[in-house]
Amino acid sequence: MPLPTSTSTEESARTLPDFYTRVWDVVRSIPRGRVASYGQVAELAGMPRGARQVGRALRLAPTSLPWHRVVTVSGRVAFPVQSDAYRRQCARLSEEDVPVIGGRIDMRRFRWQPTLDERLWGLR
Repeated sequence: MPLPTSTSTEESARTLPDFYTRVWDVVRSIPRGRVASYGQVAELAGMPRGARQVGRALRLAPTSLPWHRVVTVSGRVAFPVQSDAYRRQCARLSEEDVPVIGGRIDMRRFRWQPTLDERLWGLR
């Protein structure tokens, strides 16, 4: 999905980092032992249909961010199976008692659902 159009390059430069910061805040809010999809994070950060931009934001995220809690909408780890990132994400999820079976997480069981209060008053 293309980024929102703006009248100036300067305005676009301000909007994108602001979105990244919102993505990072949402990801920090995902509780230990839960996961969220890229699209879910995008929606909560204020950019519905912005799943790809979430991926970009995570590539530039601080190292302390629990990026491993973000997976595809079907519950799959997005990295290639043989990659170090895949192994790291699976290991970190396993440490949080989130089983990764065949590269997939059971989203019915482990998907994070923010409460109404969290949605209305802000994520923790």
